[in-house]
Amino acid sequence: MGKKKVLDKSEQPESVSKETSKDKKATTKASKSKKRKDIPKARVYVNCSYNSTVITFTDYSGNVFAWSSSGCSGFRGSKKGTAFAATKAAYDAYDKASKYGVKEASVIVKGVGMGRRAAVKGLRTAGLIITSLSDRTPIPHNGCRPRKKPRGS
Repeated sequence: MGKKKVLDKSEQPESVSKETSKDKKATTKASKSKKRKDIPKARVYVNCSYNSTVITFTDYSGNVFAWSSSGCSGFRGSKKGTAFAATKAAYDAYDKASKYGVKEASVIVKGVGMGRRAAVKGLRTAGLIITSLSDRTPIPHNGCRPRKKPRGS
């Protein structure tokens, strides 16, 4: 059917080489354990809208390593926009970030939702030391052009 393979003395049979490659893979997988970076200081972005709250932990170069939202905490629909849901999301996000060794953080709040204060308070009660708190809510400097006035008035 097919050609027979002729083995040189330098070549090993396939069965022997497969076993050795399996052993090599097993040893490399054991040595490649995931190392988590120790991040003592972080930035926390709290994004609050009327519908939901998202809390994101980043290092100072901007790489995200933990996040949570009120939807991740188990709330659905209009309950996601509540202050209680924001507090639970803050607890959950800090729990994920504490695995990386986060002790203190600067908090940046953005948006106009009910969960603004509640999320910051939830982070503080969870055990995070807040070094600075800033508000980066976008404010329009005169905004968009208004609609034209109706004729006759």
